[in-house]
Amino acid sequence: MDRIQENVTTENYANPSTCFFHVLFKGGALAFYILSTLFANSFVIIFVITVLLAALDFWIVKNVSGRILVGLRWWNEINEQGVSIWKFECLDQESLSRMNKKDSWLFWWTIYLSAVAWVFLGIFSLIRFEADYLLVVGVCLSLNIANIVGFTKCQKDAKKQIQQFAQQTIASRFTSTVQSAFSIV
Repeated sequence: MDRIQENVTTENYANPSTCFFHVLFKGGALAFYILSTLFANSFVIIFVITVLLAALDFWIVKNVSGRILVGLRWWNEINEQGVSIWKFECLDQESLSRMNKKDSWLFWWTIYLSAVAWVFLGIFSLIRFEADYLLVVGVCLSLNIANIVGFTKCQKDAKKQIQQFAQQTIASRFTSTVQSAFSIV
């Protein structure tokens, strides 16, 4: 028992470079926005660079770190009728159960904490009556919330798929057991 607890507590990040870039772009967008508003006067430069960093963060989270750190990927398509359809991908049950807990923890906490940070920066912009900077925060927060919603829906879909797989496996084993019991008789 002690050996199991020791392995859990000393578990390292399985994908340190992915974790680094996952945090880097989130922190980069936030840091640039905060520091540039303190030292620069050019709203256009602040807007462009901050939104570019937030867009890079959005893409990295959605297409790279989401796949590697939590085994999930999502996207949204518009069909011929103009209806938005969410598409989800997840690893199989065995692969999901082997995902590194620290990687997963870092992924989820940084997604939520960065959204909270953007909300606080938005409130600060409101207090200072800076509607233009509120626009920057709004774009960055929208990208962050899109990832939160996408990955939360994806995680729920993955759990549903795992439950369906388990039910199908149990049902097929039960029917094969019943069939083999009657074939013997």
